[in-house]
Amino acid sequence: MSGQLADKVVLVTGGGSGIGRAIAEACAHEGAAVAVADIDAAGGAKTCELIVSAGGEASFISADVTIAVDVEAMVAATVATHGRIDCACNNAGVEGKVGTTTVDYEEADWDHVVNVDLKGVWLCMKYEIAEMLGQGAGAIVNTASVAGLVGLAGSSPYVASKHGVVGLTKTAALEFATKGVRVNAVCPGVIDTPLVDRILARSPEREQFYLDAQPIGRLGTPEEVAAATVWLCSDQASFVTGHAFPVDGGFVAR
Repeated sequence: MSGQLADKVVLVTGGGSGIGRAIAEACAHEGAAVAVADIDAAGGAKTCELIVSAGGEASFISADVTIAVDVEAMVAATVATHGRIDCACNNAGVEGKVGTTTVDYEEADWDHVVNVDLKGVWLCMKYEIAEMLGQGAGAIVNTASVAGLVGLAGSSPYVASKHGVVGLTKTAALEFATKGVRVNAVCPGVIDTPLVDRILARSPEREQFYLDAQPIGRLGTPEEVAAATVWLCSDQASFVTGHAFPVDGGFVAR
């Protein structure tokens, strides 16, 4: 099969909806076999169905990225099914209670966001990179956010976690640059996804703020983030590592 990721195997976490689903579909379109991992079995199965119906190859793995044994098993299942992992897109994440100040955040809610959005990325890299080192090559793309590059009032654990993802990305990139493993991050702006739909359902007044925050004048699409992710995974980005790549309609250029 032809394409930027022809004959590669890609693991996508949080692949059951939104940006993760778009990444999984885009990777398959570019020739990859895709392992779709998600805590949402129905969503993950639907993504696989969409890929297969379009002529691609996909498998579903149920996994909670906050649990080490789940993540280790997820990587092992990908290798068992597809033979290896060439690329991993660590995309699973939650938004938390948007609009809650740092002072008002409850500890349990803070821990949940940080566990999924930061610890989850670390656990995934821990097991993915170990596998890639054995293969002698690999590419990882972590989904961070513009909230990993600037502050965003009312989202303290999300912002802290996404800043952490950018830091993890740069650190791992330095650690494994000479060992054939590249590590980058995409930093989406406000993207038209179920996550943003949930935020706007609770706080519809934020819609104009989101539109005004992006000089391009609209929300982004999951497919636009997926296109950047595919390129970072591909051999065309062979000299790119440790980069936090905004896909944000100009959000951080203001």
